[in-house]
Amino acid sequence: MDDQEGKYNIKAAALMLGIQPGTLRAWERRYQMIAPVRNEAGHRLYTEEHIKILQWLIKKVNQGFTISQAVSLLGHNQSLMDSEALTLKQGNPLINLTDSLYEALTHFEHERIAEIINNMFSIFTMEKVIIDIFGQILKKIEDSFVSGKIIPAQKYFSSSLIKARITMIINSFPINVHHNKAICINWAEDQDNTDLLLFTFYLQKRGVQVINIGKIYSEGEHNQIMDMIHPDLIIIFCEVQEELTEVLSLVKHLSLKHRDITIGLGGKAITAIKPSEKGQYASFIFGQTRNEWEMWLLERMVF
Repeated sequence: MDDQEGKYNIKAAALMLGIQPGTLRAWERRYQMIAPVRNEAGHRLYTEEHIKILQWLIKKVNQGFTISQAVSLLGHNQSLMDSEALTLKQGNPLINLTDSLYEALTHFEHERIAEIINNMFSIFTMEKVIIDIFGQILKKIEDSFVSGKIIPAQKYFSSSLIKARITMIINSFPINVHHNKAICINWAEDQDNTDLLLFTFYLQKRGVQVINIGKIYSEGEHNQIMDMIHPDLIIIFCEVQEELTEVLSLVKHLSLKHRDITIGLGGKAITAIKPSEKGQYASFIFGQTRNEWEMWLLERMVF
């Protein structure tokens, strides 16, 4: 039987792992670190890969980590995991699949790209694939281009394909007009913003209706947009340091004029702000990781 074929039901998996089935369900629901397959009756079935991933997480918990910390380590394994990490059939799946996809993308191998991506979605949850793996791939593509390891054509093809896949998934989410609405402002509108795309996916996956509007040029335009959309959340991405003063001024204006609206700040220029200089804007900064996003949004009761 293939290692990616579901073979253990939740009771068998829990027995093998030494935890309660309810604990396993709660972990999956909250952290989405794996995506069990389902049989015809809709019951969970766990693969060999799933069991080994869970065994590694439990080992970390037994070493004193919280489950949240263990999942975070799993998501950043390429820099934080040590030699005892995930020994699956072909080694660590996150590292192997990520490297394989990068190679296929930069060699324009359409068929292999589709096969690897389908494999990713069969092992991991949609959220882990989009945010952790695709996010890492896009960063690697950008870094490789900047360092001269790949040419412009490779960068364009690779990043365009991945971003198109993310956008297609985002557009597939159902829209509930009764859920929260978010306006996303990309201050440097000519920037191809990966972070904004990933955060848009994260919000819409949780039912928040996201409307990307580019850059606001005047207070009149701002007032018109607010009257038309009536957002519950305003997210501003600032990528360029030279525009930071203008962005922070807008945040201050919005926070005073719309006290009932949650305002968030992200982007490279925001990340680069020293902790000692964040001051009154610290509460608006939602961070760079899923855990940081979740805590920031939960504290503000966005979902």
